[in-house]
Amino acid sequence: TFTQTASSAIKGAIQLGIGYTVGNLTSKPDRDVLMQDFYVVESVFLPSEGSNLTPAHHYPDFRFKTYAPLAFRYFRELFGIKPDDYLYSICSEPLIELSNPGASGSLFFVTSDDEFIIKTVQHKEAEFLQKLLPGYYMNLNQNPRTLLPKFYGLYCVQSGGINIRIVVMNNVLPRALKMHFTYDLKGSTYKRRASRKEREKSNPTFKDLDFLQDMHEGLYFDSETHSALMKTLQRDCRVLESFKIMDYSLLLGIHILNSNMKEKEGESSQSASDGKRPGGQKVLYSTAMESIQGPGKSGDSVTTETTNTMGGIPAKSHKGEKLLLFMGIIDILQSYRLMKKLEHSWKALVYDGDTVSVHRPSFYADRFLKFMSTRVFKKVQALKSSPSKKRCNSITALKATSQEIVCAASQEWKEEKRGILAEGQSYASLDEEVLGSRHRPDLVPSTPSLFEAASLATTISSSSLNVDEHYQCDQPMLYSSSKGLPSSSTFTLEDSAIYLTSEQSTLEMENDNASVLDVYL
Repeated sequence: TFTQTASSAIKGAIQLGIGYTVGNLTSKPDRDVLMQDFYVVESVFLPSEGSNLTPAHHYPDFRFKTYAPLAFRYFRELFGIKPDDYLYSICSEPLIELSNPGASGSLFFVTSDDEFIIKTVQHKEAEFLQKLLPGYYMNLNQNPRTLLPKFYGLYCVQSGGINIRIVVMNNVLPRALKMHFTYDLKGSTYKRRASRKEREKSNPTFKDLDFLQDMHEGLYFDSETHSALMKTLQRDCRVLESFKIMDYSLLLGIHILNSNMKEKEGESSQSASDGKRPGGQKVLYSTAMESIQGPGKSGDSVTTETTNTMGGIPAKSHKGEKLLLFMGIIDILQSYRLMKKLEHSWKALVYDGDTVSVHRPSFYADRFLKFMSTRVFKKVQALKSSPSKKRCNSITALKATSQEIVCAASQEWKEEKRGILAEGQSYASLDEEVLGSRHRPDLVPSTPSLFEAASLATTISSSSLNVDEHYQCDQPMLYSSSKGLPSSSTFTLEDSAIYLTSEQSTLEMENDNASVLDVYL
């Protein structure tokens, strides 16, 4: 549909239409977004000679439609975009057309200040986005920090009987930094290699098999960044699955910080020229680092370079190179409709059904997450042992020493106890009477009080206690003066979790002295 309309005419019509509708929207008072606002479509006719409301222009006559104007105004406010900044970014200078790496045939334009991407979409995609808006609104309210596309407007240009639908989104890959590698990752392997034509481009977009070949060891993050990134991806995939969306990709741009100085000088001069442009604004939560982390956290402290990180996520390659990563989930307007189901069916007949990109949403999300967590994003293993590891080591050491000094009572006593434990009976170990009893041996220098012991845990299950039969101790046993039974027995605990309960068994009722267990932690 776009071959019949000149690219300059499309760009001019987009700028004129958005300029008119956003400017007109400022006169409407602010109010809460209502359900019907998601389905409103406003239309205005812009003749080339102009009218009372619209300016004259040198493009063919066209009609400009705005979908859900109040809802999108709310989304822009949520991301801190002021109407005049939005208009300045889109309308002040000509839009820059980008080469399209995908197979959709869409046109891509980027604003001169690098903030927004304008993409042409098909009728079905525009219709699907409109249906998606209420759920999208709910998701953004719950969590504005997401790697999902941030939609700022949905419009339609009607000219000469042709409908050109466009969506305005956040720009994932800034042009101010050179992307040494760009990948479009889906987690599938069938036909997921960049074509020869794509490879010949100055900035090719590679695919899954290319990534596995080039970066076979994956990309390494510190533990905090890795966990924040994986949590964000998991949350976003669950949202997409709930909307029955599949065939989306992770667009990943990699900038190598250790590149030669000439490149850096060129980039710094370019970013300086970009900084001189007046009226530029920072869109909230739009950078990769802001999308995955909370407020006040930045990747700048991780990188020792003085280079402006542009909101990139710091990482390292398997070669030890310092990287800045820019990423976002793209192409989310593909619903698992009838055509997609048919496409999966015939591909699954010819090829392995689990490797093709088109799949049911739940399987697609799980495969996507598994690929990202196991093949793409990896956590750097800390060389120094952390305090928690030290504690673990000390616990194992204590277990070893405790096993060496385990003392066993007489055979009768052991058999009786083992029979009781096999029946799964639980014993009251924190009874006030028992703790106050004079028969309790003082095995540890300072015995915890009732309240301290109760605070440590709540239930002791006899199934987690094992009598150690393998170790005998030559130390003299302690016997109570009245019954001739051992007043203490040592058990090894298989699990680190200890539970205490105040249940009393019938055996305990019959012979209280023989069935009391004192547990020392």
